[in-house]
Amino acid sequence: MFKTFILLGGLTALFVVVGFALGGEAGAMMALLMAGGMNLFAWWGSDRMVLRMHNAQPVTEAEAPQLYRMTQELAARANMPMPALYIIHEDQPNAFATGRSPERGAVAVNTGLLDLMTQQEVAGVVAHELAHIKNRDTLIMAVTATLAGAIGFLAQFGMMMGRGRENRPNPIAMILMMILAPLAAMLVQMAISRAREFEADAEGARICGDASWLANGLAKLERGKIGHVNQTAEANPGSAHMFIINPLSGLRMDRLFATHPPTQERIARLMALGPMRGAPAVAAPRGTSPWSAPPKRNPWA
Repeated sequence: MFKTFILLGGLTALFVVVGFALGGEAGAMMALLMAGGMNLFAWWGSDRMVLRMHNAQPVTEAEAPQLYRMTQELAARANMPMPALYIIHEDQPNAFATGRSPERGAVAVNTGLLDLMTQQEVAGVVAHELAHIKNRDTLIMAVTATLAGAIGFLAQFGMMMGRGRENRPNPIAMILMMILAPLAAMLVQMAISRAREFEADAEGARICGDASWLANGLAKLERGKIGHVNQTAEANPGSAHMFIINPLSGLRMDRLFATHPPTQERIARLMALGPMRGAPAVAAPRGTSPWSAPPKRNPWA
């Protein structure tokens, strides 16, 4: 919550400074009003915006019974409410969680992940996302995704307003553009720490009952994303930190948003945890997948 307030305060100050540079006191007042509206939206609506951004489709127990019941059982083991469940029709295997509180949590899973993984590995990934919701990481994750997009819009607005007579760039607007672009990345980097992923991995292993399930899932995710470009994530790199592994291809300047620790280090830490307390959450035989269904059948049903 403290990090969230810092981010919202930083965004407000940034909007006011740019507004003053572009329009004096009137510009600063207009920017302050815009920042207030953006802060309110980021707090209350950022989770829904991120889900829409990635074309996440809600699913019910009737539509995806095994995935729904698995998530329900894992949530019960974590002593938290059942989150809303979403499917993203995307070939790249990945997943993310969002929501400003456990009561408003949501887990979104790509179809590429369901096609690739066994039941145990899916359970490990879902448990990791539930850990983010339980630890209330999802609020800061959604807010930072919104702020990164807002700052990008602000930079474009500054460029448009920077045109003076004879279509010459305004030097102040150009300087602001140079500052705002890396600042957007820096805000995301500051808000999301590497420790957050390690903590969610450890808590996810405790929730599902077997650290190897998540470790194996991470290994498959890292291999599975090769050759699968997530165009939506590439177009919205500020949301990359929300996924369980970095969805970006690493081209252009995407590495500025690389907030995930190395996957091999995450796997090593998971395997070093040793046996978990309590019975595993899913008891299906290893090597089987409930989503390896006959053709023309939903792969997650």
